[in-house]
Amino acid sequence: MSGLFGIGVSGLNAAQIGLATTSHNITNAATPGFHRQGAVQAAATGLLSGAGFIGQGVDVQTVRRQYDQFLQNQLVEVRSQGAQFDRYLAEISQIDNVLADNSAGVSPAIQGFFSALQDVATSPSSVPSRQALLSGAQALVARFQAVSARFDAVRAGVNTQIEASVTAINTYAAEIAELNDRIVLLGAAGTGQPPNDLMDQRDHLVSELNKQIRTTVVKQDDGSYNLFIGTGQSLVVGNAVTRLAAIDSSSEPGRTVVGYDIGSSIIELAENTITGGNLGGLIAFRSNSLDPGQAALGRVAIGLAQAFNDQHRLGQDLTGALGGNFFNVASPVVTSDTDNTGTAVIGAAISSISALTTSAYQLAYDGVNYTLTRTSDGNSQTFAALPQTVDGVVFSLASGVPAAGDRFLIRPTIAGARDIGVLINDTARIAAAAPIRATSSLANTGRATVTPGSVNPPPPPNANLTQPVTITFTSATTFNVVGTGTGNPVGVAYTSGGAISYNGWTIQISGTPATGDVFTIGPNTGGTGDNRNALALAGLQSSALLAGGSATLQDAYAQLVSEIGNKTRELQVNASAQDAVINQTEFTEQSLAGVNLDEEAANLIRYQQAYQAAGKVLQIAASLFDSILEIGR
Repeated sequence: MSGLFGIGVSGLNAAQIGLATTSHNITNAATPGFHRQGAVQAAATGLLSGAGFIGQGVDVQTVRRQYDQFLQNQLVEVRSQGAQFDRYLAEISQIDNVLADNSAGVSPAIQGFFSALQDVATSPSSVPSRQALLSGAQALVARFQAVSARFDAVRAGVNTQIEASVTAINTYAAEIAELNDRIVLLGAAGTGQPPNDLMDQRDHLVSELNKQIRTTVVKQDDGSYNLFIGTGQSLVVGNAVTRLAAIDSSSEPGRTVVGYDIGSSIIELAENTITGGNLGGLIAFRSNSLDPGQAALGRVAIGLAQAFNDQHRLGQDLTGALGGNFFNVASPVVTSDTDNTGTAVIGAAISSISALTTSAYQLAYDGVNYTLTRTSDGNSQTFAALPQTVDGVVFSLASGVPAAGDRFLIRPTIAGARDIGVLINDTARIAAAAPIRATSSLANTGRATVTPGSVNPPPPPNANLTQPVTITFTSATTFNVVGTGTGNPVGVAYTSGGAISYNGWTIQISGTPATGDVFTIGPNTGGTGDNRNALALAGLQSSALLAGGSATLQDAYAQLVSEIGNKTRELQVNASAQDAVINQTEFTEQSLAGVNLDEEAANLIRYQQAYQAAGKVLQIAASLFDSILEIGR
């Protein structure tokens, strides 16, 4: 009779556990990270009798959560990648909107500036046209500076978000470590029974952590998780946490980077080792789009300002003086690593705008040689001494002595758009004219003509540029030259239309000269109506000044807009596709582990009926026991 009571009681217990588990599922249907649980029942070992083994009821072996490690890992991974895409897209959209906006971008301002320059070329002595050119220059500079300021604002926002992300990572890591400790303790105290709800909480925290940074999870035999980031740096090991820190870059002040706190010091993690999640998206955006984008914008500004200055210095203003610099040109930004022990100060100067790239450079000294690495592609060169010219930049040792291990970061164009400025505010200082003029003598009898002459491109104008020079033909095929700085050559062979260059200028004489014909080259006195230099300045708009002579200023800017726009569209596609992958993975995972309320309602009825039936067994057992007692009376 006791066996019947035991069987009934085991049935009641099993049904009660089933009801409790089902109710737990229902109430946690909306709990993030919750996995459906189920009571695992097994028949109790039968009792051997003469009639064979007689059943002894049911045992509840455990409460198991519906969990698939592979699916969970896959879900964590796709969410981490999705978070990276979303963050990258959100950040790059800010600069894409500015660059592509006709009212805020640089391209319309460049066009407006050169249009004003064409007006000066048409009416070189017109004060209103000259004033319009200065206004156009100021508008262009303001546009460059505004776009650069937007880049700086986005950069500051990235710094702030990196700090917030690192704080979130440390919080999640600490909570995971605490749950590790509790899970191990409860698992041991529960004779190996899993604390399902704590494990769900931990898995949910791991998923949330990976929305900040991609981690590798290694499950230990005691049930704890070890988490690693980057190239294997431990974040959580059991109940121990290694914290991350948002710190200032040692090589670039004002740049927030991620440090690894080992207690005695904080090690700066390489940016390319941090992937996935919000933090990975921020760092990828800054390294792959923000930095090169601002450098590309700066290259356009430097290219325009330097080329314009070079040509403007070859002209003559309304006062008769040679032109000066029209724009302020930004200098390369050089920073010394905070860990340097030497006293060296590295200098950098732009020598060729055509050879300029948009990359930054790292210069390292090993005690013997300098190694210059272009950060955009890792290309490096080694030198025994400085100065050296690479990619249109002269790298030099300005002062001091370097020590082995010293490093320097050089960003040639990063400040180009920020620091461009207009140096001229007087319309009379615009050098629209050429400083020299070639004329033919009225007494000439031949049929030769001479061009007005032009000043040769940089280097700077020859000191004898405006000194009078006389060319006298001694025959139809030869001439003599007289003038300061020319060397006074005689018997120079004449070729019709050929270039004749002295003292930094070039003319062409064409046709058939007669013996005794004279041509004079001298200062362009009273040349207020001369537009030769204005035309040369206007020609810069269509000149391939950048990218090795393959891109005009507007080509280079259009390439920047295109690259940012294409990357934005690529991320939109990737983010959309990743959302679809996330949804599909979540659906698959939920079909296995999610709570189906209809199914749980059916389970409630099933366990209720089982409970009632088990109670009936006890009722019958009690009735039989009463019958036995009656017999005894």
